[in-house]
Amino acid sequence: MSNPQQLRYSKEHEWLSAAADGVATVGITEHAANALGDVVFVQLPAVGDTVTAGESCGELESTKSVSDLYSPVTGEITEINEDVVDDPSLVNSAPFDGGWLFKVRFADEPADLLSADEYTAFTAG
Repeated sequence: MSNPQQLRYSKEHEWLSAAADGVATVGITEHAANALGDVVFVQLPAVGDTVTAGESCGELESTKSVSDLYSPVTGEITEINEDVVDDPSLVNSAPFDGGWLFKVRFADEPADLLSADEYTAFTAG
């Protein structure tokens, strides 16, 4: 499994893209998608909602379990991925591409986000 180098990662297994115009894309990592199993339902925050770094903002339901979705940053939701709502399996098949979850406008990136290499080491044990 290869974690894209340009992303930042949370210890709750979410990834964050570099912000373009103050808006970043958020998804869950391939590691998390594999651990969850086949995702069958996604509950995302609504556009306009405010999310807080490290706090639950949605749920992912799989054939194995239900897992909270945590925001890696504090900010306002600007867009959700309707394709994932309609086809939750995208979270498993394309976690870093078509399986992204939401976009968020934020001011400050938390200092505790990990680089790809740090996240790989974190998930290795």
